[in-house]
Amino acid sequence: MAAETSAPSRASAARLLERVEAAFDGPFGPGCNPLRHLGAVAFFLFWVILGSGIYLYVAFDGTATGAYRSIDALSRTPAGALARGLHRYASDAFVLVIALHLVREWVKGRFTAARWFPWVTGVALLWLVYASGIGGYWLVWDDVAQFSLTATAEWLDWLPLFGGALVRNFLESGQMSDRFYSLLLFLHIGVPLFLLAGMWLHIQRVVRPDVNPRRALGLGTLATLAVLSFAHPVLSQGPADVSVTPLRLPLDWWLLFVHPLMYRTSPAAMWAAALGFTLLAGALPWLVRRPRASVARVSLANCNGCGRCFADCPFGAVVIEPRSDGKRARGEAHVLPELCTACGICAGACPSSTPFRSVAELVTGIDLPQRPLATLRAELERVLGVLRGAPRIVVFGCERAVDARRLARADTGTVSLLCAAQLPPSFVEYALRGGADGVLVSGCARDGCYFRFGDAWTEARLAGDREPHLRPNVPRERVRSAWTAEPARLERELAAFRAALEALPAVATARAVPRRLRDGGTAR
Repeated sequence: MAAETSAPSRASAARLLERVEAAFDGPFGPGCNPLRHLGAVAFFLFWVILGSGIYLYVAFDGTATGAYRSIDALSRTPAGALARGLHRYASDAFVLVIALHLVREWVKGRFTAARWFPWVTGVALLWLVYASGIGGYWLVWDDVAQFSLTATAEWLDWLPLFGGALVRNFLESGQMSDRFYSLLLFLHIGVPLFLLAGMWLHIQRVVRPDVNPRRALGLGTLATLAVLSFAHPVLSQGPADVSVTPLRLPLDWWLLFVHPLMYRTSPAAMWAAALGFTLLAGALPWLVRRPRASVARVSLANCNGCGRCFADCPFGAVVIEPRSDGKRARGEAHVLPELCTACGICAGACPSSTPFRSVAELVTGIDLPQRPLATLRAELERVLGVLRGAPRIVVFGCERAVDARRLARADTGTVSLLCAAQLPPSFVEYALRGGADGVLVSGCARDGCYFRFGDAWTEARLAGDREPHLRPNVPRERVRSAWTAEPARLERELAAFRAALEALPAVATARAVPRRLRDGGTAR
């Protein structure tokens, strides 16, 4: 029940998030909008942290007595100050970006069904992120490091496994031993390696993962971190003294907020909060009650094993296997149900998905049972049969973006798709030959497709850069795309397209639809 009641609030948050992302599109552009490429920015920040960390390690004295002096001296040189600032601020940004990425995926509902694996691994990575970040503070061995290490030891010592042994390592002896300090250094090197392995695992079920930001976005991020490094240099506090408890310390609240929170509550409360959040967040894909959509199905009689569905699937749910019916063909498509998100992009990529086929029932090589292309053709024929006025426009709309039905009027017909890339380009030509003066294809915002590649694949197909492509004889001035999740903007795009069509000379169109629809009949 709680999951069901949260759906409207998540939908409202999704609309708000889309408006914020659209606002960032203005100054940055969709390709360099950090909010649309949080995953790529996170990977980039990790490499910045790694590179600056290697530089710091070269000049680092890895002993309990020499660590503070070496880092403090390095921080007072320009190169050292830059490296330490990059290391610190990139770590903070890494936490922020990952948190935003997690929230964004939840708000957009991209964590259920076939997407459960990236979500669950992403939640688990939070532990490694904080373990890596907090452990880095200990190596400086200043007052902040002493406070953080003591708080962490007290938190871990609450568990019966340790029984207070951790704190005794450096409090009872009155000083940090080189042996224990070597363990801390080993952990700060080893945990990030596990983090990197986890990040690799996180993207294994994603085809063409967004792990490299555009050059402008990467350089802008690096420049911002560099400016912060010199504007607010990162300096050590006083050297740690286990016999003295500092009363006031400047804390990094992105990473070290857990320590004051633990002291305001208790170690038991922090364990309950941390484990409770992990278990609840990790179980979300199964707590949200959403009916599982039927996966794509292959019609072997219409599949020639061309591999276009395999090339276009965003989640690797389609594979090409050897032919099972004895026909001499390149192979046959096979759908992996556990990876299929029911987006329909494979149907839009299939060469047999053309409405011009003279068959009573349109059956394609691969299709979605809940929204087959035969139904889309019938809906398009019905729309073409009732269009009146001029210019007559057909709008193909994505169900994950703006509901295209709100645009319907006498001279504007609408057809809804599971994803914009479910639309084979031949349907655009079919609409124009069937009496439409123009075709508008709409979907999620640029670089914001719910199914990742809907906008990119559709644009490439319409431009003739990706198979199946729109044929060269189709007048491009009568075809337009609009990528937005904002209803008002889509209406403006439609109005501008209508004005452009009115300025074009009238053309004679040969209707390709059945005669029964020419007078507004219904498809059967």
